[in-house]
Amino acid sequence: MNFEKVNSWAKVNLSLNVIKRLSNKYHNIESLITFIKIYDEIKIKISNEREHKIYFTGKFSKGIPKNNTILKLLNLLEKKKIIKNKKFEIKIKKNIPQKSGMGGGSMNAASVLKYLIKKKIITISNKKAIEMAYKVGSDVALGLERKNSILFKNGKVGRLENKINFHVLIVKPNIDCSTKDIYANVRKYSKPLYNNKSKRFFEKSYLAQSGNDLENVVFKKYPKIKNLKYFISNLPNILFTRMTGSGSALVAYFKSKKSVNYAAKVFKRKYKNYWYIVSKTI
Repeated sequence: MNFEKVNSWAKVNLSLNVIKRLSNKYHNIESLITFIKIYDEIKIKISNEREHKIYFTGKFSKGIPKNNTILKLLNLLEKKKIIKNKKFEIKIKKNIPQKSGMGGGSMNAASVLKYLIKKKIITISNKKAIEMAYKVGSDVALGLERKNSILFKNGKVGRLENKINFHVLIVKPNIDCSTKDIYANVRKYSKPLYNNKSKRFFEKSYLAQSGNDLENVVFKKYPKIKNLKYFISNLPNILFTRMTGSGSALVAYFKSKKSVNYAAKVFKRKYKNYWYIVSKTI
């Protein structure tokens, strides 16, 4: 069997509100999510080996644990007897930075799960797929559909068919944020804002007034990221800037390709050693 290709797209949080801390030390959050035209490249095939073989290559492949999200998914599907007598060889070229808040690992697991369902290698209901996704990781279910999404405080995901057309400059400083550490230091909580699947939440004016509650924690711990946001927020023709997830990547949103390309030039002159990419919302 030849390898088949799967694109694993990056997600970004347009907003993120931390509602409360739970007794298990996790948190109730709500968030507006979209996807960006940057992806990890996955190649997958059924293997004759006795165990799954997963290989990571690319600029951002260093330090990925052996028990990664894809292996967790495959092991879970085997444990639940959803996969029987099959092993896979999977190669992932990592184009999405790790510890950036762009959900690279979670989206990898979601993309493999979608592939297995689409190719009828496994047969499970949509409800069961979501259940499996949550067991692998809290973000994984978000990647099962590449649509604008609302993560409600109860953990359910609402999908919208509307498109938002932002050109984006994504910047990652040379700082890796630990999701666990960032959430552990949250002290202020927000009231829930999202109670339905309203397109209004994805309008430019609404998003510009939204925020990410984790920015306060990250900026306190890493003043360099706070200074970086200040610089980016003052670039010409910018609509708004927001940290995605628990960081450290910042996303600057623009209306036109011309504006974002000019902003990237200004940024590059000031921050020569930071990773950045110009892209677009899907």
